[in-house]
Amino acid sequence: MTPRLPFVNMKIAFVGKGGSGKTTLSSLFIRHLASTGSPVIAVDADINQHLGAALGLDEDVAAELPALGARLPFIKDYLRGSNPRIASADTMIKTTPPGEGSRLLRVRENNPVYDACAREVELDGDAVRLMVTGPFTEADLGVACYHSKTGAVEMCLNHLVDGRGEYVVVDMTAGSDSFASGMFTRFDMTFLVAEPTRKGVSVYRQYKEYARDFGVALKVVGNKVQGQDDLDFLRAEVGDDLLVTVGHSDWVRAMEKGRPPRFEILEETNRAALRALQAAADATYEARDWERYTRQMVHFHLRNAQSWGNEKTGADLEAQVDPGFLLQESVTATA
Repeated sequence: MTPRLPFVNMKIAFVGKGGSGKTTLSSLFIRHLASTGSPVIAVDADINQHLGAALGLDEDVAAELPALGARLPFIKDYLRGSNPRIASADTMIKTTPPGEGSRLLRVRENNPVYDACAREVELDGDAVRLMVTGPFTEADLGVACYHSKTGAVEMCLNHLVDGRGEYVVVDMTAGSDSFASGMFTRFDMTFLVAEPTRKGVSVYRQYKEYARDFGVALKVVGNKVQGQDDLDFLRAEVGDDLLVTVGHSDWVRAMEKGRPPRFEILEETNRAALRALQAAADATYEARDWERYTRQMVHFHLRNAQSWGNEKTGADLEAQVDPGFLLQESVTATA
């Protein structure tokens, strides 16, 4: 009898206080995954768009990346497909769940959304797909919130089915802003980057409290840890949620100057930390619960529909829910 391979498919978020180093750590993790040959989609969902530069792109090139937020009508139209419960793309909001007839996204495939919104980034001979929400522009001031842009990310995650050995890594907006939508429930693992300071761990406490009732897997990555006192502080504040710590890195310093050396010469202590992150994320595959994942998606859609969506679109968005639809890997064969 052929042994069953582990079903490892991961959506991973990096969160933390502004300035904690979450973008740097998410970029290192993305590089690590790429170096293992794993298919990776990297998403910059932070209001400060720095992930492209952290992955080695020139600042001017990173600034020209196609913005998901600017292509939301196209994304809606594609994902809607032939779903009879959605009257038009104009009635779709960030939480609109897929149903029979919806188009779904896969990590490894080519599709019009990736063609329009993703760009391949080469990393020492390996490559990842990078997608960005786009910056908060002067035209947005006073008339929009940043969540109107990250809504494109949430919609894509709601329609994405990841398979064995595939990874989606999202650099989230700073602080607790992630809880302004249901996107915080879209991940198999959330890594919270915390400095060994009171402010650094305050975001952890807030995130832990908000996520408690939603089964969010949360681990803390201690950053800028300089000695035993820093380590003891983090252990006392976050307990068993502390997974690994990261200290000074000459490799990171060179990268931040725009001169990243080859990733293979990253310090072994930091490479070991990245391996630990991957192991912790991969270990959650046994807990993947597609029924809960779909139920939470519907929960937040109904809340948004009732609080503002129905009024804004002039449609009954609660009727968009397909009660017989379960988002899981097998649905891609017929979707």
